[in-house]
Amino acid sequence: MSNFHQETVLAVRHWTDTLFSFRTTRDPGFRFSSGQFTMMGLEIAGKPLTRAYSIASGNYDEILEFFSIKVPDGPLTSRLQNLREGDRVLVGKKAVGTLLHDNLLPGKRLWLLSTGTGLAPFLSVIKDMEIYQRFERVILAHGVRHIAELAYTDFITKDLPGDTYLGPVIGDKLVYYPTVTREPYRNRGRLTDLIWSGKLFKDLSLPDFDIAADRIMICGGPDMLAEIRAMLDARGFVEGSHGTPAHFVIEKAFVDK
Repeated sequence: MSNFHQETVLAVRHWTDTLFSFRTTRDPGFRFSSGQFTMMGLEIAGKPLTRAYSIASGNYDEILEFFSIKVPDGPLTSRLQNLREGDRVLVGKKAVGTLLHDNLLPGKRLWLLSTGTGLAPFLSVIKDMEIYQRFERVILAHGVRHIAELAYTDFITKDLPGDTYLGPVIGDKLVYYPTVTREPYRNRGRLTDLIWSGKLFKDLSLPDFDIAADRIMICGGPDMLAEIRAMLDARGFVEGSHGTPAHFVIEKAFVDK
């Protein structure tokens, strides 16, 4: 277990029958950048059972937060969903990932496009003061099937803007666009369809993606990732990576088991 810290569960929240989040202690030596993920899980029969989980807490927070799906037959999530306060979990000592602002060229607007638990890394990103210093607008779009799956809505729309320290920095720079596919809602439809049709931009009174001004981070299901990548490739956008910043970055390592 030398590659992991043993952390204690501080709180668990069940958002729906399929979604939950939990907070743990944080080893003082654990460092990560906003948008990164680490390996996290449980010790089973003396061996680590872990998956990649994006870190939803701010990089300066004293605790760690994770946002997860529940899979009844999932090797890990079938166990994690039963976590209670005081339980112990394993958290990898190293954080990695591509959803870093250093992997993007300078721009005016930062788009954070997510579906499902792909929201998790962006919860960390929108808590980062440096993001608001680098971009004039930060647009967080979150696509889900049902309204109840719009986890963290109150945090994004109320708690964060009202935060003593972050609130004044964020001002009106943060824009939240939730959309639902299977129920009537003020924003309705798949995120990719809303981009293709231009409705996303019309609803927000913003121009379509502009290679000179827009920088994009993407995290979600494999179909969504593939569709948006193809869309951006067709428009001449270039994917960034460590050491080679460009127009957009994609994370494929969020937990799905």
